[in-house]
Amino acid sequence: MISLHKLDYLSPIGVLEIIGTDEAIVSIMFSNVDKIVNRKNAETPHVLEECYKQLDEYFKGKRYTFTIPIMYEGTAFQKEVWGYLASIAYGTTSTYKDIAIAIGNEKAIRAVGATNGKNKLSIVIPCHRVIGTNGKLTGYAGGLWRKEWLLQHEKSNKHPFQ
Repeated sequence: MISLHKLDYLSPIGVLEIIGTDEAIVSIMFSNVDKIVNRKNAETPHVLEECYKQLDEYFKGKRYTFTIPIMYEGTAFQKEVWGYLASIAYGTTSTYKDIAIAIGNEKAIRAVGATNGKNKLSIVIPCHRVIGTNGKLTGYAGGLWRKEWLLQHEKSNKHPFQ
């Protein structure tokens, strides 16, 4: 059986709970607590420490992509959508419709939205970069106010090569 480890990161918009194995991150989700519960200890795997470090760099405006190993379970369709989400560049946005077209299934707009909502790797798989076709912010498991904050954060800390 695979052991899961937890480590909390206190971001400017709330606590992120990082969950991972010894080799990969499986979840980064906003927690319902307002203080750190899961602290680094002697058993915290390096991959969780690295995830913490990369999140910290992201929130400080110094990281634009993530290089930590991740692991997610889902259908082939979900994995395709999440793979596309990972390709949306820092500081840019895409729409549910654009993603459906890009993966060759133009009629799957609602399924793309549902898959986006099942993303367990917040920030790293940047579902916050997906907006409605009309340009409005729609659905975000962490709350629309966080989505707005993240998009503004990326806009104000533009990648130097964009």
